[in-house]
Amino acid sequence: MKAPLTDCLVGNDMKSYYDFIIIGSGVAGLSYALKVAEFGSTAVITKKTETESNTNYAQGGIASVMSPDDSFDNHLKDTLDVGSGLCRPEVVETIIKAGPKCIQRLMDIGVEFTRTAENNELSLGREGGHSYKRVVHAADLTGREIERALVAACHNHKNIEIFSNHIAVDLIAFDFEGRRMCGGVYAFNPQNQDKLTVRAGITLIAAGGVGQVYRHTTNPRIATGDGLAMAFRAGADVANMEFVQFHPTTLSLVGKKTFLISEAVRGEGGILRIKNGEAFMERYHPMKDLAPRDVVARAIDAELKNSGDDTVFLDIRHISAEFIKTRFPNIYINCLEAGIDITRDLIPVVPAAHYMCGGVVSDINGRTGIDRLYVCGETACTGMHGANRLASNSLLEAVAIAEIAADDAIKKFKSGEPPEPPEVKFPHPGKTNMPRERVIVIHNRRELKRLMWDGVGIVRTSYRLEDAAEKIELIRHSAERYYLTHSLSYPSIELRNMAAIACLIIEAASMRKESRGLHYTLDYPDRDDANWKKEMVMNLKGNCQWHDSMS
Repeated sequence: MKAPLTDCLVGNDMKSYYDFIIIGSGVAGLSYALKVAEFGSTAVITKKTETESNTNYAQGGIASVMSPDDSFDNHLKDTLDVGSGLCRPEVVETIIKAGPKCIQRLMDIGVEFTRTAENNELSLGREGGHSYKRVVHAADLTGREIERALVAACHNHKNIEIFSNHIAVDLIAFDFEGRRMCGGVYAFNPQNQDKLTVRAGITLIAAGGVGQVYRHTTNPRIATGDGLAMAFRAGADVANMEFVQFHPTTLSLVGKKTFLISEAVRGEGGILRIKNGEAFMERYHPMKDLAPRDVVARAIDAELKNSGDDTVFLDIRHISAEFIKTRFPNIYINCLEAGIDITRDLIPVVPAAHYMCGGVVSDINGRTGIDRLYVCGETACTGMHGANRLASNSLLEAVAIAEIAADDAIKKFKSGEPPEPPEVKFPHPGKTNMPRERVIVIHNRRELKRLMWDGVGIVRTSYRLEDAAEKIELIRHSAERYYLTHSLSYPSIELRNMAAIACLIIEAASMRKESRGLHYTLDYPDRDDANWKKEMVMNLKGNCQWHDSMS
């Protein structure tokens, strides 16, 4: 595998207009950028370095039917089963059937997937919820390898400018002839304190997930739900916000940074054990350690509550040391640096917030309810994942929808110039004389993350949700007030977005009076298809509507 490119800023001065603007530089945003850039000027806005995204941290791989033993019907069934009745079958089918072409396109761009030594064919792994081996991977650094190739391709495209260390603050949204429109984005460059108003013919949000609203997460620090919060403030509908996926296995060592232990480790034979060495997953699901993520996460949570221990353990000592080092080089090295030789030692693991299955409502073309605003990747809710995401379907969805959305956006772009916004004014009062008092933002961020972990985590209760709602609403008001009365900064912008997202998650979780997929509440522990086989759609006007599932 090639080393990642050195992060750098491609664009120096952001212009006042681009044909296409992309917010986010993960696999979805960059895949889309490469396609639309053939038809117009394209700007990619990314809040940190261009490779700092959830994509870059994705270890497992990209699910696709690549074996003659497998079939689209098998992949469809696995996805629908894990989605607990809330997937949109026509969306799932479209994305799954696009899988082989997506893999080929990534290889054409330069992605180097792992191949077998025997016949040089793509090596296929298996993860939880999959009935067949179908996870295409690049060792255990798949996301990083995909990101490397996409960044390189974007660097070499004359129509693409990448603006690192810029944060999108809000969308330029307005009403026009009875329709809600998007005309670009307001952005902020903290390095020189520039406030930028950038109009666009077409805007795409592909800004990643929301993991940072939780105390324990696999997501990078930048995953604060910015794109989702911006779209909601602009008037876009959001759905299925109660379904936050917790990855069952992250390295748990006091004083060490949370580190993802890929589900592929269990796919290759890893066994979960409690402190006394007993394997426990057979008590929770017929697929044992290869059960869907929500089942495994709740099982671990239950075992920890029963025992009072801090961790359970993942055991791969029975697997060949040579195979482990080849298949999981990144996990092996990172654990070794933490003092654990996974070829000989048990790996202490706990669950952590990992993936948002809900998001901004979009159709199969990536279109939102706001004209000229598209969304894809983790920010979007296409109906692919339903109430629970099948492992490694996220990268598949991101690439497939990016391709489809790009084709649709190009048609929209060619259809004519967008209308001028009636008023373009940066949504912040500017510099103030207020003291910085960053301690308020830091304290509120920590408190919000703790409240979400304790009250809105893997297992919920109505009382804990109500308590978290009251306290986080106070934080939301404080964050909004700080944002409006102090000079702009990354921390204040992020906290404003995190608080908004936290409130949406709590509201959705409080309204679902059953347990389904990733939403599990002790007050309503059973799945209730008769009353709750629905997805909840929310918007800024305070409207909450339940839409019947089509599956």
